[in-house]
Amino acid sequence: MVDLQRVVDDLALRLERPLLLEDGRQRVVAYSEQDGQMDDVRRHSILRRHTTPDVRAFLRATGIHEATTPLRTPGAPELGLLPRVCVPVRHDGLPLGFLWFIDAAPAMTEPEIAVAAEVAPTLAMTLFHESMASELASRRELEAVTGLLLREPDADRTLIEAGAFPHNQPVTVAVARPVHGGADETLRLTLERGLLALRRRLARHHPLHLVRYGHAVLLTAGTRAFPEEMHAALGTPVLVGIGSPRPSLSLAAESYEEALHAAEVVANVPEFGPSAEWDRLGVYRMLSGVPHGNLHPGLARLLDEAQHRPLLETLEIYLDLAGNAQAVSRRLRLHRTSLYYRLRRVEELAETDLRDGEERLSLHLSLKLARLSGRYRPSPLPVEIETTGQC
Repeated sequence: MVDLQRVVDDLALRLERPLLLEDGRQRVVAYSEQDGQMDDVRRHSILRRHTTPDVRAFLRATGIHEATTPLRTPGAPELGLLPRVCVPVRHDGLPLGFLWFIDAAPAMTEPEIAVAAEVAPTLAMTLFHESMASELASRRELEAVTGLLLREPDADRTLIEAGAFPHNQPVTVAVARPVHGGADETLRLTLERGLLALRRRLARHHPLHLVRYGHAVLLTAGTRAFPEEMHAALGTPVLVGIGSPRPSLSLAAESYEEALHAAEVVANVPEFGPSAEWDRLGVYRMLSGVPHGNLHPGLARLLDEAQHRPLLETLEIYLDLAGNAQAVSRRLRLHRTSLYYRLRRVEELAETDLRDGEERLSLHLSLKLARLSGRYRPSPLPVEIETTGQC
């Protein structure tokens, strides 16, 4: 394949004029030695590898994306932009890039522009092949990561042999669920862009990613996850679940399933905050494989009627605090007499006996399971105030 940098350097020598080559999204691909007149835009492009949105909008308005032959673009002093000659780089009508010359001191002659236009097909073919190779690599990675999370054999080997993930390194998987739900194309693209940007920042951790129905997945080499970075990068509010590290990439599906469950817990149990690790889920780890409908029969009846919500909230706090009536009364700011009344009503309506240890366990687990399913969402507790007296 033709070396783009060599073609650019050779053309700059022939024309005795510096130049810069961008791809179709106006990201810098190659540039020659800049020994002629230079403006702020050229300096920024070389340093940042792309132009600013204002400059891209200005140049787009001049017609560069529709042009099939070289055109001169005006300067824009307010943008720090000198006049330019743009040579479109196209392959079979497909715009793949732009060859740029500063058109000042002196301006380019028509013969010089014709020489640059003769080179454009060579650049177009090379950019086309590179684009195809990049697309193919991305598609193969997508298929391999999908297979990895579905436990398909050899998916890990495909990624390791392609150099996408280091051999004999542990893997940690994190899942991000958008707060506002949905699975439309705009949201998917937002997550995709955010993950690609995050991968560039986390490059030394060999990240891989996948956007699935309703959530995004990030795999990183090592035992560390990056929830704060995910919140900052993804461009939409998300809840993050983190699986436990696994010793090899072949076991990534196990960490992924834990991360999925942790994200579900975060979505339904606000006490965990915006992120949670599988290892810190407590009782919710035990409930990960339990069908959400397996509830205590009496509790299921109470869940169906909103008027019983205060009774359920009282019962949960009572069970959370191991039946310590004084602590429950303080937490709920409830008189002890009112507490005992509510507990008796729970026993009557749920047809249960809170003196029975197995019943208490069944009720407690059922409340947590109802939280996971979203069927039970308790009200926020009042701020606890320290007191020294009895309720």
